[in-house]
Amino acid sequence: MKQLFDEISFKCSELVTKNYSTSFSLAVKMLSPNIRDAIYSIYGFVRFADEIVDSFHDFDKESLILDFEKEYYKAFVSGISLNPILNSFQQTVKNYNITDDLIQSFLKSMKLDLVQSDYQDQDQYKNYIYGSADVVGLMCLKVFVGGNVQKYEELKDEAMRLGSAFQKVNFLRDLRDDNLILNRNYFPGVDLNSFDENSKKIIIAEIEEDFRIAYQGILKLPIEAKFGVYTAFVYYKKLLKKLENTPCQEIGTMRIRVSNYTKFGLLAKSFVSYKLKLV
Repeated sequence: MKQLFDEISFKCSELVTKNYSTSFSLAVKMLSPNIRDAIYSIYGFVRFADEIVDSFHDFDKESLILDFEKEYYKAFVSGISLNPILNSFQQTVKNYNITDDLIQSFLKSMKLDLVQSDYQDQDQYKNYIYGSADVVGLMCLKVFVGGNVQKYEELKDEAMRLGSAFQKVNFLRDLRDDNLILNRNYFPGVDLNSFDENSKKIIIAEIEEDFRIAYQGILKLPIEAKFGVYTAFVYYKKLLKKLENTPCQEIGTMRIRVSNYTKFGLLAKSFVSYKLKLV
């Protein structure tokens, strides 16, 4: 029966989330149960697309991403896909009125990763981040506000700034892999061969400003979403602090992480702050 298949599809999206990102999975658990499946489905969709362009080096990535896009639209029209990730995502798109321009912008940025390796132009950099991260924040916001158009419009800018902050932290964390394995440089004006403390300070200041504005939006989120989003916010702020305290040479040669022990400690602190209504 279709209902059972749909339940399995959402469980598959949840499994993808838990296996690819312990930090994001932890944050989703802090959301209200009635919106978790939708967020899992969004993560599963964007994660699979990202994996195609970043990881499947022994395969025809262009064909894979085009097939992935084509299968999504077939699922959207027919209301079903035997790919459980696409089956769950197309339902979330319909249930929360996620507009197609967001999906197209995301897929456009994913395809750019196949043909463009350097984002020295500021406009290209902003456009890439909009498609790869900001729109993901907007998709999640659609779920968080539950169809409230006025609330969505009120929080759009902050949601995009949070998406930008998360993506830029990822760029800084993944500097080594992006440079050495994927031959990519996302930061305009930064020569990765001479990456220094001054360059890092400029990037961190930009991210801190994104976080500052994003935090104001978190305060206005519905109760169902606030603690979960705040948990992710605190984790990424901690990761950014760790990157700030790490010498440039180490960032360029190793992947900086926040330990699981630290993550759970951050969760506990976040919970206390939330209960004390500091958030």
